[in-house]
Amino acid sequence: MTKSTIWISYDLGVRGDYEGLYAWLDSHHAKECGDSLAVLEYEYQGSILKKLKTDLGGAVETDKRTRMYVIYREKSTNKNKGNFIFGARRAAAWTGYSPAGRNVADEEVE
Repeated sequence: MTKSTIWISYDLGVRGDYEGLYAWLDSHHAKECGDSLAVLEYEYQGSILKKLKTDLGGAVETDKRTRMYVIYREKSTNKNKGNFIFGARRAAAWTGYSPAGRNVADEEVE
């Protein structure tokens, strides 16, 4: 088994299964890190993303509005990475406020 510290950001929508998510977070002794963000130690074998998707998918009712994003350290490269477990990126509320935008990958830079 591998153990990693992960951060999970979640947006389940107005009618989302927060009770299921909160029960899962509590059972993993997660700590609150602000609105819709939690940190916890997570044990897994194989792919952390596949294990999380299976684990959370079994505990939380999801629909097309469900968004969960995980930030973790990739063991093979020792870099921080971020991926959606459920849902996808949306246009940010701040889009268009800067005169020049730039596209940044969700990976730690050296």
